[in-house]
Amino acid sequence: MNYGANISTINIQRSKDSLRNFTTIGSVLEPMNRENGYVDYKATSPDMFYRVFVAFMGGTYLFTKSYKPVKDSITSNGLSAIEEDKLLQSEKPTTDLNPVKPTVAKPYVYTPSKFIFTGKENSVIIQLPDAASNQYSVKFFDDKDKPVFEIGKVTEPYLIIEKVNFLHSGWFYFKLFDNGILKEKNQFYIPKEGKTGIPPSEIDRKF
Repeated sequence: MNYGANISTINIQRSKDSLRNFTTIGSVLEPMNRENGYVDYKATSPDMFYRVFVAFMGGTYLFTKSYKPVKDSITSNGLSAIEEDKLLQSEKPTTDLNPVKPTVAKPYVYTPSKFIFTGKENSVIIQLPDAASNQYSVKFFDDKDKPVFEIGKVTEPYLIIEKVNFLHSGWFYFKLFDNGILKEKNQFYIPKEGKTGIPPSEIDRKF
């Protein structure tokens, strides 16, 4: 796939089946490189499915089809890399029959919302196909938790909010409610005038 200079984020996702329950396990540090790769060291089974989430400048995104991984290349002893690793692990002496595995915090990976995101001309898009039959409301905040404005009831399935309503560039976050119940909390970035996409120094910002 060739998308030119439009890609802002590439995330790798994993699932036990090919249709749902995908979770993000890593991201590509330089999505604009012509070649990229990712090694899943924590896969619990060789029968996992993988897909790629690709986000573009302006807020659009797509998911690739899901695939099973191919077999690892054969090592010098005739074993695959996975088989060789399992053999080495089995040969290590065990001093603790019930070792406690340390908890490692998963790195934060920004994933744009599919309901509220930055669109063309850096305006903010609200996309709720079932808005007419649900009680949606939205509250917007700046990066210092200061309320910006809110929409008490979203009745249209597709709304465009001009970026001038947010007064300045930078990160903002929102809370989307359905009948008073929080449906999603996420964030979006409004670039400076004449710029597009999220600066690399800001991609890991989290509220």
